[in-house]
Amino acid sequence: LECDLAMNLVGQPLVRQQVMKGVREFLENRNPVKPLVMSFHGSTGTGKTYVSSMLIRYLFQGGLQSPYVHQFSPIVHFPHAERIEQYKESLKRWIQGNLTNCGRSAFLFDEMDKMHPGLIDVIIPFLGPSWVVYGTNYRKAIFIFVSNAGGEQINDMTLDLWRARKDREEISLWDLEQAISKAVFENPQSGFWKSGIINEHLIDFVVPFLPLKHHHVKQCVVSELVQQGLEVRPGVVQEVADSIPYFPEEEKIFSSTGCKTVASRISFFF
Repeated sequence: LECDLAMNLVGQPLVRQQVMKGVREFLENRNPVKPLVMSFHGSTGTGKTYVSSMLIRYLFQGGLQSPYVHQFSPIVHFPHAERIEQYKESLKRWIQGNLTNCGRSAFLFDEMDKMHPGLIDVIIPFLGPSWVVYGTNYRKAIFIFVSNAGGEQINDMTLDLWRARKDREEISLWDLEQAISKAVFENPQSGFWKSGIINEHLIDFVVPFLPLKHHHVKQCVVSELVQQGLEVRPGVVQEVADSIPYFPEEEKIFSSTGCKTVASRISFFF
């Protein structure tokens, strides 16, 4: 996993460091005191889904298709605000039932920024260090939250560093964590709004995904060309990377969509 992250995850040293630390400590402990809870934050195309699926692939045979991996999307599973009480009940039952079947299960919550506020707090009893909940030992489970929320704060802090002539790699993890937690906790549109998960410090690792610069996008283009079995021509790499929008408007430093649209753009240049 460490090697794969180093080779294939572009421009995210903090992510590599946090994810490896979390996974290694958790798996080496035969009797963890609580489940591993990680929250991935960052704007579109910075690698959040890529890392969560890579992580699951290494930990579970069959990856996301494994019967012990459960993925939730608010748009698919919890679309109607008026049914929130019903969703709370079924989510709690689903997690409880699956942990009874297999204590080493993984639960992936996508697009936490679109989750109805208040819904996610129903899983709080499963995240803390209690010994047994509802008659189930669940401390070997893994919970991963994925969210665009906090992305704006991460981008602003990275931009401030750039303006101060500092490298984006010099960014302080602690400062980022504080800014992200504050942003998601105080935003009424966020799934973590006023959430006990944040308040009670149940997230073990807040993992910030930084915005990607032009040379990172070029790395993504090269990887994608190789993956598609196409010739890596420097001219094409440059053109694809140049075709992507960058921000801020004036300086154009960071990709507005990360590497998300790289794959679909390549066909325009061949």
